[in-house]
Amino acid sequence: MSVTVRPIGPESAAAALEVVRAAFAARPALDPPADAMAETADSLAALLARRGGLLAEVDGRPAGVVVLDPLDGTLFLRRFGVHPDAQGRGVAAALVDAAVAAAVGCEDVAVLAREELPRTVAFWEKHGFVETARRPPAVELRRPAAVLVRDVPDAAAMRALGAELAGHLRAGDLVVLSGDLGAGKTTFTQGLGAGLDVEGQVASPTFVIAREHPSRGDGPGLVHVDAYRLGGLAELDDLDLDASLDDAVTVVEWGTGLAERLTDSRVEVRIRRSDEPVDPESDVDPRRVEVVATGPRWTAHDWSRR
Repeated sequence: MSVTVRPIGPESAAAALEVVRAAFAARPALDPPADAMAETADSLAALLARRGGLLAEVDGRPAGVVVLDPLDGTLFLRRFGVHPDAQGRGVAAALVDAAVAAAVGCEDVAVLAREELPRTVAFWEKHGFVETARRPPAVELRRPAAVLVRDVPDAAAMRALGAELAGHLRAGDLVVLSGDLGAGKTTFTQGLGAGLDVEGQVASPTFVIAREHPSRGDGPGLVHVDAYRLGGLAELDDLDLDASLDDAVTVVEWGTGLAERLTDSRVEVRIRRSDEPVDPESDVDPRRVEVVATGPRWTAHDWSRR
């Protein structure tokens, strides 16, 4: 089984409509009905002509669809649906990944879900969306748009991505890493340290909580923190990171929910294992990495430069 996602326009309205009708018809009856139930090939073609969309296919057959609707710096996801025959095959996750990748240049990504469908709301929350408004029967959920989305096949590529990010950083910047155990957070930080040209071997700071790596030259040093063993904000305060924030790049593993209070701007690096099947005999262990930058420090930053 192979899931692929490609951009589409009005020429794909018939295939998109097939998915939309099947997906929304399989959901519980809603009052009022979802707007998607009234779509026709012509109306969907008009939407796609103005905004474009994404079509997911499983082994070449239409399996999922979303219409992309950019509005005032936000990319809204409309008519998001997966054909019932393709449920449980990673189609929805692949569509979300592709939509987030398409949102580069936008401030955030938003979706409207029905409050009568808590499992749907939970799906979006699992993918980093948080509720921002509730106008019954709709729940609005948003997440920051990624400035970079990258499929990383191995450890060498993960280090290269860390070194690439280092080229965008300066003293005072905060980087928050998230991902499961073994996802590659420390490997990423090794590449970032190499890109910053700091002293010492960058290794997991689990048992020392924090390590400092001075710069070999004129650039910022690196403060590498592992928040996994911290019991909460009080213990984070005990590290006195505020004293080094202005002079170094601070990287916090397992810092989501804690490190955000250190500064009003941050870069979040979210690492997760790819949904693609992996050959157990291969050394390849791919990851999907999303880099999200928030706060005034990054508002006008040019992420296209290297």
